[in-house]
Amino acid sequence: MNFAAYRKVLAVASVRRLLIVAMFARIPHAAAGVLLTLHVVDSMGLDFSAAGLLAAAITLGIALGAPWRGRMVDIHGLRRALLPSVIAEAVVWSAAPFLNFQLLIIAAFIGGIFAVPIFSVVRTALGVMVPPEQRRTAYALDAMGGEITFMIGPAAGVLLATNNTVVGLVVIGVSASLAGVFLIVFNPPTRTGHQGSHIGLADPTGNPEAEPAETAPAGGKNVLLRWWGRTRHNARWVNLAITAILGTSLGAGLVLSGVNVSMVSLMDFQDQTTDLGIVFLFWCGASIVGGIVYGALKRSINPLWLLMAMALLVIPMGFASNALTLGLLSILPGLLCAPVLTSSAEHIADLVAERRRGEAMGWYGTSMTMGSALGSPFAGLMIDNVGPWAGFAAVGALCGALALLGLLAMSLWRRRGNPLPDHRGVRQAQAVKP
Repeated sequence: MNFAAYRKVLAVASVRRLLIVAMFARIPHAAAGVLLTLHVVDSMGLDFSAAGLLAAAITLGIALGAPWRGRMVDIHGLRRALLPSVIAEAVVWSAAPFLNFQLLIIAAFIGGIFAVPIFSVVRTALGVMVPPEQRRTAYALDAMGGEITFMIGPAAGVLLATNNTVVGLVVIGVSASLAGVFLIVFNPPTRTGHQGSHIGLADPTGNPEAEPAETAPAGGKNVLLRWWGRTRHNARWVNLAITAILGTSLGAGLVLSGVNVSMVSLMDFQDQTTDLGIVFLFWCGASIVGGIVYGALKRSINPLWLLMAMALLVIPMGFASNALTLGLLSILPGLLCAPVLTSSAEHIADLVAERRRGEAMGWYGTSMTMGSALGSPFAGLMIDNVGPWAGFAAVGALCGALALLGLLAMSLWRRRGNPLPDHRGVRQAQAVKP
């Protein structure tokens, strides 16, 4: 381990500033979930199913919007790409508390599509601002900042809701918009050699990876053929190895959301919900410690192996008899949370050409969002039909199988003679250059 790596990364003022901005910029969205649930249930007098439908609308919007927003950053540069998000965040969430439920669903979907793509922007910028050998440490710091945000955000949402959910939602909208403004003002580079927004995919600095001109397919007058040609052209950066890594982020989201629901269910079943804070302290604290250790490692670890280990280690959590034992059993899988996210982001950065990295990080965020959306209802279904312990077992078994499929895909990719990032994460793979 090399803990001095943290000092090297944090010594760069621009990187330090970006990590701090990112941590605080995520708080509005982390608080919005709890606040919207309480607004639907308490202020609107609806049930939790309605709140779940609203959460699904936001999740779907984010899942569809993140890759698109990331690609807009790749094409138009950060400032032009974020401007629509800054406007939409303020307008949508400030208007949301005054809408009926049907219009609120539509607003939530639109808000998700235009949400400030903090994750993809920060990870893309870090991939440019630090050398490849320091990416692991930088991504680990960002993952730890995300854990701190997860601790602060829901509590902030509850605090806002206790006063007034209408005012709270307006505060969320303004705060999310300001987060976008801070990123625009800071304007971290998203392409090597760029200090500011760039226009178009052709690199004015003479980067040899500049995007080649797109040629229209035969039968250019046919709209369908033109669309298919553009789609194939834009998706050429996707391959089997990248798909496996995206599957890792989906599995990580599934584990995290499924375990959270299972924790609440198990504590409710044992009539110990007031002790949930103890459980989350162990769970989130272990993730931060794991992130610190992983960021100091001199060698990267395949995220699929980390996902498989985390998935298998959550299964025994179902046998906990109280909050303390559940917290203690959560330490080992918790230690792997931040490393899974860090390692998968590191591999995406190594496997995808720089000009496509914003879009790739957008899909990475979408995969995690989809996993989170699937994990909660899947675990809930098992809990309702079998028992609280089944949520942990089912989520662990499913993600273990997903990790195994990803490892097989990686093995097949390697057998075809394709390069993968080396164990130090310092080599850019050259196979994926559309």
